[in-house]
Amino acid sequence: MVPLLKISGLTHYFGGLKAVSDFELEVEPGELVGIIGPNGAGKTTVFNLVTGVYRPTRGSILFRDRDMVGLAPSAIVSMGIARTFQTIRLFRGLTVLDNVRIAQFSQVRYGLWRGLLRTREFLAEEDRIREKSLELLDVFNLRRYALAPAGGLPYGEQRRLEIARALACKPSLLLLDEPAAGMNPGEVLRLMELIQWLRKRFNLTILLIEHQMRVVMGICERIKVLDFGETIAEGKPNEIQDNPRVLEAYLGKEMVL
Repeated sequence: MVPLLKISGLTHYFGGLKAVSDFELEVEPGELVGIIGPNGAGKTTVFNLVTGVYRPTRGSILFRDRDMVGLAPSAIVSMGIARTFQTIRLFRGLTVLDNVRIAQFSQVRYGLWRGLLRTREFLAEEDRIREKSLELLDVFNLRRYALAPAGGLPYGEQRRLEIARALACKPSLLLLDEPAAGMNPGEVLRLMELIQWLRKRFNLTILLIEHQMRVVMGICERIKVLDFGETIAEGKPNEIQDNPRVLEAYLGKEMVL
């Protein structure tokens, strides 16, 4: 079986600083894989390379056996990859509904002139997008906020809206960058349940960056550990949690000893 995502020899420099070094990863359809590591380990850089924000110094990124290196982020979204961000990046001045509607740009079937002339096809397509967006808001229990500015939502709801917006792109691979950041323990538990439910409901493959070990150890099937851009460990959660190199990276050598 061809992996859904195959990353080989991925390396990226910022000037003279090597942010990611020879990163390797294969993700099979339906998997939930975690990437962890201390701050500055290169985790978000990997996401930015996969989604076309950065172009790697060297290495290959294959999605469904197609090389994505050099493609624009919009083209990568159209292929079936969507993401959230470590720092929430909603269109804060737009409504909650419009944040989800705008994410469906790659699925629009009318052209410029039909949009300008507001033809029957344009209106039917806009109705379809609106209904689909409202359905997603229902999934995340956000419909009651549909006409409210996204920037006015409570923090936890903003996180859920960002995931809803990503799902509006109809991805098969969803990249979640620290979705539990800033959440209290109750919100974290609900998020874990939500991620597992979404994976089944939308037939998703998920790649997850997260600092909260409760989330990573609780829902990920495999974990990759980075430190200063280098892979220092990988395996199942029970193989990672007592790994001396992982403990040293997080706690420091003196504390591990």
